[in-house]
Amino acid sequence: MKAFKVNTMLKGLTRSKLLQIWFTVVALVVVAGIAFGVAVTAGTAVLLLALCLVPPVILLLLWPGARPQTVAEVLHDVDRNA
Repeated sequence: MKAFKVNTMLKGLTRSKLLQIWFTVVALVVVAGIAFGVAVTAGTAVLLLALCLVPPVILLLLWPGARPQTVAEVLHDVDRNA
């Protein structure tokens, strides 16, 4: 049997691109709700605002940032500047 390597298509997805997609989807849901005549009360507006803002905040908190430097990188950087 031959083993296949699987490459995911989401490797190029950045944090900002994912946030753009999220807010676009939320905006489309709001527009669709208005188009279908959904009654927007204060409770519905608060719930929609929470659904719009909580996932991006969690995304920003959990998405890995820049990786820390290794000892070798720190030592070689010191040697270049000296």
